[in-house]
Amino acid sequence: MVLRNMKIEVQVSNIVKQEDIQAVVNSANANLRLGSGVAGAIHGAAGIKLERYCEQFAPLGLGKAIITPAFNLPNEFVIHTCAANYLLDDNAEAVLVECLNAVFTLANENKIASLAIPAIGTGVFKFPLELCAAIMATAIKENDGGTVQLVRICVTDEDVATVFLTALSAAGI
Repeated sequence: MVLRNMKIEVQVSNIVKQEDIQAVVNSANANLRLGSGVAGAIHGAAGIKLERYCEQFAPLGLGKAIITPAFNLPNEFVIHTCAANYLLDDNAEAVLVECLNAVFTLANENKIASLAIPAIGTGVFKFPLELCAAIMATAIKENDGGTVQLVRICVTDEDVATVFLTALSAAGI
């Protein structure tokens, strides 16, 4: 799928094995520490230096993002963003929009050409997958035109891929 300036891919793949991608996005916890899901995978693959480096930025506010070196990952950068807990926090949908806009802002400021993004907030933060996919599709479309030329949405299985493909199509992508 291609927008004006950006190609979008949906892949069943491991986000820590995206050798051809400049920056991976971490669906982070506020403490920016090793956690479960994507945060655990990224911190585990990047090594302890990532967690130590992140200490200076914790706690990360909801909807905010920071950029760090990728350390032992095959990428140049990790962009960490903190979604809201869908069941516990107010305005979780608006916070996810803020997360995505913050990610693209950092990507543009750092002249990043390619991003690998997980289904942000759908794990421990309990964000409904279909809603996440719809918000991500809209945010990707609205952020076309910057330095990012490739967005790869990394998902866990074909069912999740189908949800994202449907959302991208519904957004006119």
